[in-house]
Amino acid sequence: MNLLTILLQAQNQQPKPGWTSLVWIVLLIVVFWLFFIRPQSKRAKEQQKFRDELKKGDKVVTIGGFHGKITEVKENTVMVSLAPEITVEIEKSALVQNASQVGGQN
Repeated sequence: MNLLTILLQAQNQQPKPGWTSLVWIVLLIVVFWLFFIRPQSKRAKEQQKFRDELKKGDKVVTIGGFHGKITEVKENTVMVSLAPEITVEIEKSALVQNASQVGGQN
């Protein structure tokens, strides 16, 4: 008897308008953009700016974890001194800003 009552009540209820589902989907997309896409694109822009502004004497860290100082800047690569008399050529895309330099600290 309870099942029959539940089914009759469900049949008598008004269906929800279709636009409410659309509002939830749009809201979900906006939240996804605010928390995932926007911050990632901001970090990518900052990283590209850092790579474009590289100059001789800057301290850098490779994505492999090597710390060094730039001795020469080329179009797509830089020469990085890792130790006395050890200089390697590294792609600019393989460099990240030295964490101790972030925020103006030395």
